[in-house]
Amino acid sequence: MKWNLRWAAARRDIWRPTDLLAAFKEVGSSPSLSKVSAMWGATPVTVRLEDLDKICAALECTVADLLEAEPIETSRHESQKMPKAVGETTGRPRPTPRQKQGDALRSLPPN
Repeated sequence: MKWNLRWAAARRDIWRPTDLLAAFKEVGSSPSLSKVSAMWGATPVTVRLEDLDKICAALECTVADLLEAEPIETSRHESQKMPKAVGETTGRPRPTPRQKQGDALRSLPPN
């Protein structure tokens, strides 16, 4: 994920963490300056949903403005080493359970 806090803040003419702290206080939130500076300077490892709502309210933006999905690059060799999901085709037919002689009317369980 790409963290676009500074971009969203710049659209509201906020250029420093202290300005962002003032915007938080306008919406009734009071995080510490160190917490705001940490979010400002680097991509946070985690963000609480409550904090995300407060950031969006302070910057008048949406979550999509703050977070941008980035594709994960994998090489062809890595994808071949990945374990296959259950039921994924392997070239062999999947086994099906046999029915007993008297169970002709019963259906088979799902595969």
